[in-house]
Amino acid sequence: MKRPLLSAVATAGILFASFSGTASAHENIYTVQSGDTLWKISQANQISVSDLKAWNQLTSDTLYINQKLSLLAPHSHDTNYTVQSGDTLWKISIHFNISIIQLKSINNLTSDTIRVGQVLKVSSADTTLPAPQTTVSKAQMVINVANKYIGTPYLWGGNTPAGFDCSGYTKYVFEQVGIAIPRTAATQWSGLKVVSTPVPGDLVFFETYAPGPTHVGIYLGNNKFIQAGSSGVAIADMTNSYWKPRYLGARTVLN
Repeated sequence: MKRPLLSAVATAGILFASFSGTASAHENIYTVQSGDTLWKISQANQISVSDLKAWNQLTSDTLYINQKLSLLAPHSHDTNYTVQSGDTLWKISIHFNISIIQLKSINNLTSDTIRVGQVLKVSSADTTLPAPQTTVSKAQMVINVANKYIGTPYLWGGNTPAGFDCSGYTKYVFEQVGIAIPRTAATQWSGLKVVSTPVPGDLVFFETYAPGPTHVGIYLGNNKFIQAGSSGVAIADMTNSYWKPRYLGARTVLN
C-alpha cells in the first residue's frame, strides 16, 4: 500500500535526488521515493517549498511514493514526456495541467492505451498550457475516475475495465490516482483508516452474502455511493431498503 509521506519544514536532512525519465533535455521530473518530504526535495534541488507546491498544484504537504513532481516552473513551449511504468493519460494530464482531450489530440491518439517508453507531447506551440485553475482534490480525482466506468459489467474476481467485482473496482480506481489499497473488501476494511462519517472519496462497506464486510463502494456524498454490483458499475442510495440495514461503516485513505 502506498503510504503518504508528510512533509514538515522542520525536517532535517538533504536528499540528493535522482531523476527519472522525463521530458525534454531541460525538463526535470522527480519521482518521489520512500522517506522523501517536500523540504528534502526542495533543499536538494535549491527550490522553495512554496514554488514546488505551486508548480505541481499541490494543496497539502502530502506526497505519495512514485508521485512525479516537476522541478521547473510551468512553461508553454514544446515539451515531451516519456511514459513511465504505472502512467495513465489521466495521471499525465493532471501532472501537466492539460486535458485528456488535448493530450490525445496533439499526439494523434485514438485510444487511452499508452506504453512504457512512448514519447508524448504534453504541450505545443499551438496548444499552450492553460493558466492553473482550482486544483482538483484527490477525492474529486477518485470520483472522476470512478464515474468513467459506470456501466462496466460485473465479473467475479474482475479488476480491470473488462469487468469488476466490488473490491477489484475500488482497488483499480484508487490505483489510477496513484494510491494502492488492499485487494478484497475484508482487507480494505481491516487495513484502512476508520472514519465515523464518510466524506466523498471514502470507502463504504456492507454486509451482504456472508457475515462481515463483503461489499464495498466509493462514497459520493448525499448518501450516494458508486459500486460494482451484480448489474455492473452503478450509483446506489445508501438509505434504500436494501443497503441501509446492511451498512457497516467507512474507511479512508485520503485523510
